[in-house]
Amino acid sequence: IVNNYVDGSQGGARAKAPPSGLHFRDSKRKVDYVLAYHYRKHLAGHPPGAASPGPTRGSASAGLVSNGGTGKGRAEPQQQDDGQSVLREWPGLPGLEVVELSPLDVLEEEKRLQREEYERNLMEAGLEIEKDPENKSQGLSFVRIHAPWQVLSREAELLKIKMPTKKMYEITEEGGILKTLNEIWCKLTEPLQPQVQQENTKMKNLSYPFSREKIYLYNIKDKDTFFDNATRSRIVREILKRTSTKARNSMGIGTLIANNVYEAAYPLHDGEYEGQNDDMNERKLLYREWARYGVFYKFQPLDLIRKYFGEKIGLYFAWLGLYTEFLIPSSVVGIIVFLYGCITIESDIPSKEMCDQRNAFTMCPLCDKFCDYWNLSSACATARASHLFDNPATVFFSIFMALWATMFLEQWKRLQMRLSYFWDLTGLEEEEVSLYSPHKFAHPRPEYETKLLQKKLKNKHITTDNSKEVRCSLIFSFLLDEKLTWSDRMPGYAANFGLILFMIMLTFSAVFGVIVYRITTAAALSFSTNETTRSNARVTVTATAVIINLVVILILDEIYGAVAKWLTEIEIPKTEKTFEERLILKAFLLKFVNSYAPIFYVAFFKGRFVGRPGRYVYVFEGYRMEECAPGGCLMELCIQLSIIMLGKQLIQNNLFEIGIPKLKKLFRKLKDERTEPKEMDTNQSKDPQQWDLDYSLEPFTGLTPEYMEMIIQFGFVTLFVASFPLAPLFALLNNIIEVRLDAKKFVTELRRPDTVRAKDIGIWYNILSGIGKLSVIISAFVIAVTSDFIPRLMYQYAYSQNGTMHGFINHTLSYFNVSQLKAGTQPENSPFAPEVLFCRFKDYREPPWSPHQYEFSKQYWAVLSARLAFVILFQNLVMFLSVLVDWMIPDIPKDISEQIKKEKTVLVDFFLKEEHEKLKLIESFITRDKRKRRSGSRSKRSRAASFSQCHRSPKGSFTSFSSQHTVV
Repeated sequence: IVNNYVDGSQGGARAKAPPSGLHFRDSKRKVDYVLAYHYRKHLAGHPPGAASPGPTRGSASAGLVSNGGTGKGRAEPQQQDDGQSVLREWPGLPGLEVVELSPLDVLEEEKRLQREEYERNLMEAGLEIEKDPENKSQGLSFVRIHAPWQVLSREAELLKIKMPTKKMYEITEEGGILKTLNEIWCKLTEPLQPQVQQENTKMKNLSYPFSREKIYLYNIKDKDTFFDNATRSRIVREILKRTSTKARNSMGIGTLIANNVYEAAYPLHDGEYEGQNDDMNERKLLYREWARYGVFYKFQPLDLIRKYFGEKIGLYFAWLGLYTEFLIPSSVVGIIVFLYGCITIESDIPSKEMCDQRNAFTMCPLCDKFCDYWNLSSACATARASHLFDNPATVFFSIFMALWATMFLEQWKRLQMRLSYFWDLTGLEEEEVSLYSPHKFAHPRPEYETKLLQKKLKNKHITTDNSKEVRCSLIFSFLLDEKLTWSDRMPGYAANFGLILFMIMLTFSAVFGVIVYRITTAAALSFSTNETTRSNARVTVTATAVIINLVVILILDEIYGAVAKWLTEIEIPKTEKTFEERLILKAFLLKFVNSYAPIFYVAFFKGRFVGRPGRYVYVFEGYRMEECAPGGCLMELCIQLSIIMLGKQLIQNNLFEIGIPKLKKLFRKLKDERTEPKEMDTNQSKDPQQWDLDYSLEPFTGLTPEYMEMIIQFGFVTLFVASFPLAPLFALLNNIIEVRLDAKKFVTELRRPDTVRAKDIGIWYNILSGIGKLSVIISAFVIAVTSDFIPRLMYQYAYSQNGTMHGFINHTLSYFNVSQLKAGTQPENSPFAPEVLFCRFKDYREPPWSPHQYEFSKQYWAVLSARLAFVILFQNLVMFLSVLVDWMIPDIPKDISEQIKKEKTVLVDFFLKEEHEKLKLIESFITRDKRKRRSGSRSKRSRAASFSQCHRSPKGSFTSFSSQHTVV
């Protein structure tokens, strides 16, 4: 029972926040973290918390409210609307009214109680809290959190966070020619360096996990700035994740956000990234030197990125930068290979023979009944274009790209080790790693906790009439001790297997649908009376089919991303890291199949199951399976790969990445304006504070989408590069934009992510390594099966009379007796029909006059054997060279290996020196104490004894310091 009347002066006007919006109202304490929530008051005109929930009756709750203490008036019963509370007078007690709360109000009241309990528990953990007054009937409110020094030091010790000590040591540089080359490189690249404070590359602070007992080791000039903003927010986040509430047995902020008790939880950005004020902060510096398209030519400030966003995001941008740099040499080699094809096109004998109209190669009809015989010279343009990508240089380029992928991964391991050394990740403690790994002490996900709770509530011991405290203690002990079994997860695993299989079959169905479209459209265009339409039918069908493929891929990509997330959720992984890894594997599998299925079809299946004249393979009882162009399928593979790759990069990676966040932000703004009433808040500051600005930004959802698009692009660059040597060039141009696009998104459009320490890029490295190995096999089959490289090689060295390529086209074409065409399939109204006795088709088959007519010839089996031999030889050669490169390039740079050893030595020497000085200080105090004791002042002796007792060693005597010194 609370008073219904509140003086207008109660609660006070909201003090004006400091201009920066990064501190409490006292302008001294930093805002380390912000919790945001929506509130809704259930009694208009009553202060928040005026009614306490009473006993539940059905779906409503009751509370008592005093009517001002006058006892003179009775509230009339009010008609209950949807979502409204009802006031009725309590029988027998004049002046008191019962408030029957609607289900919506009951839910809001539960949320309010959970927030109060959670915030009370946070304060008990040592955090300091500042809240906004709830001045509207409903709206958005913020809880600002500050961690004082005692909390920061305690948690830093628990988390074993490495902090710089007073000791600095010199980094030994490599001498000789390497040092000279490094100095020259630094001079040349000086204009490309970002204008940020660079880390000292000659001296390095010795870092050591923070310890309050050894606080004298650290260079603490100011306790407010010793821990940077990223570390402070990380510490607060850990407290938020482990602080529990008993209202709904929730374990941490993740569960509360999942239950909509809080809307969001995020650390603040370091102020505005652009503006008229001259105050420079790290966010503004990142925007000016990194997150703008105008600085695309500069190197990335990796140390500043790591300091602001954390090691995990810093490693992503380091990997992306190295990948972009490695695309430069591969782009140059790809351009050279393409130019080689352009230069040698005029001297290519097979394409010249095909274009020579004097060679009357009369080809068999491309379709039944409506297609006429045609001359091979009409496909001259296709043959010449195919030579641009189907030439001996592409074999060299395939080997080069396989070795390039190996060298890229090796160089990344070296860079990763170098960054680990400079970012103090080399000795990342197991306790610190366990916070982000599937360890039994890692923080469980809210969904996992909920599933465990549901499992336990089925137990009769919990559902009996035990007290609330007993039930809560049993539930919490269960959550700590128990885990989900195989039988609990079996429905999720079964659903995963079935739906993933269904999605893969859906992808294959989409590819088959496009094949049917190509076949039917080609047949329809062949019926046209327009000569131009018939002659351009192949180009029209190919172009439109590729565009349809691209649209289907883009649509299915978005669907598969959502499906993979849902499938991972129903598996109920225990930790966030396990959830992320399983999500990555599912999303990659589905998107890999979706992106490459059409390309695999063109490369390895199209034209392989056509049949031969007189015995073609039909689909739907009237449509022949499609054939490759006269120049081969490699040109069509090039078209397919280029359009899909460029389309995905332009539309999905750029337009979607720019447009979708802006649409989401606009939608969230309109939603907030619609849900919040237009009430004047006199206490609200006119200028929005930093927590208001950050709340309007898009929440950070992880690095999976960023890595995924780059991994798919890496597949385009390596898997089918033999058919499209310009793929690295287009990937390079895209990535130059992608780096700045991602940077701008992180700095300007996303809330500040929680800093996460990570030693590597995780499962993504294994995926990259797998793609690199798969690319060797696929490149071998593309060269051997899809291109004409092996048939040309076999003809030149086995069948040519003079060792040249003259006669190659005639060698690859077989004869067919037109009189053996099936009835109804002969060309109608053909002007060539009376003159044509034999038509030609591309295959190695016996001629009609052979005893074994139309069977595969000896040349076919010889070429097939050569193809398989080439695949085996190419694969083993490239794998051997890759292993050789891997062996020759050490994973850890020599200088870094030496520096790590030196750091350990320096650390031991530093500890010995500090402990020795400490021991000398204590011994000098003991000597001075003995002298004073001899001089005879009893009071001074007692004070000295108490002081020595305070500084007694853990073993109980001063002599133990010598033994501890020996242990160190």
